[in-house]
Amino acid sequence: MNLPVMPPVAPMLAKSVQTIPPGASYEPKWDGFRCICFRDGDEVEFGSRNEKPMTRYFPELVRAVKAELPERCVLDGEIVIATGAGLDFEALQQRIHPAVSRVTLLAEQTPASFIVFDLLALGDEDHTGRPFTERRAALETALADVKAPIHLTPATTDLEVAGRWLVELEGAHLDGVIAKPLAGMYQPDKRVMFKIKHVRTADCVLAGFRWHKSSTEARRLVGSLLLGLYNDDHQLQHVGAVGAFTAKRRAELVDELSPLVLRDGDGHPWQDWATAEAHQAQRLPGNVNRWNATKDQSFVPLRPQRVLEVKYEHMEGTRFRHLAHFVRWRDDRTPESCTYEQLDQPLTSALDGLVPGLGA
Repeated sequence: MNLPVMPPVAPMLAKSVQTIPPGASYEPKWDGFRCICFRDGDEVEFGSRNEKPMTRYFPELVRAVKAELPERCVLDGEIVIATGAGLDFEALQQRIHPAVSRVTLLAEQTPASFIVFDLLALGDEDHTGRPFTERRAALETALADVKAPIHLTPATTDLEVAGRWLVELEGAHLDGVIAKPLAGMYQPDKRVMFKIKHVRTADCVLAGFRWHKSSTEARRLVGSLLLGLYNDDHQLQHVGAVGAFTAKRRAELVDELSPLVLRDGDGHPWQDWATAEAHQAQRLPGNVNRWNATKDQSFVPLRPQRVLEVKYEHMEGTRFRHLAHFVRWRDDRTPESCTYEQLDQPLTSALDGLVPGLGA
């Protein structure tokens, strides 16, 4: 492979802001695997956000790149799985599998799409030093006739349209809106774009915690608090965790939570978390981490008696898509009142109305 921009490349990043800034180019924020795609003739490579190759997991996209993209190019985009109900991140996670036979089967059963939103190189030209408006114009020309499963993301400079996207596309499981400075150069691994995401609150049951990775016998530190919500069958489902605490607060939580630690003989809703069969019936913590099979997923179970309010962005199935953020303790709430019914239900939205042929 011999391109003006060579792998690995860390993609350009965005920083969170509360409102959509004026005077920018706006795009939907796709919820998938961020990748830089490198093509030099028959050589194709997808590099992930952490610069690890993703190519082997998506053979159908390798074929599509060779059929649809320019002979020599470097493109920034997102690998997604789209259905009639919107993006399916859980199905996308299943695509990361070590067995070739499984990868081949899933490529047929749950084919992925590649949404392109920036141009780093085309032919022998490096475009990273050009303003975004020039990169976008060149990208639109280069991908004018591209066909599924490769798609060019829609973009607009209309603030009102961006506002509608932020509201309407949540039902299709998109993350929010990205705002790109019109004169901005492509800066790998720099937070020079802006992201506007949905933020909501929920009251959750505290059901356990994990020790911080730096915790020792001499200095115990709480790493993350495990959150639960009751479903319609009155089962406490694991919905996520909060973990952004200072070192001082992590040490304080050890003493604060000690009265809730289970005594010998006490039962717990997640006591069977280590049994694989138990995970089939309900959402439990402790299952094998897909990204790091050696990661310790064990936790300290607590009597589910305290409630805390957290901020979250959106749901992935029955759990929070990203790490939630602690707001406050809610000692005025009973654990039994913390159910899924409190969660907002976003409006549904069809993806093919945004990008023709995507998720149809």
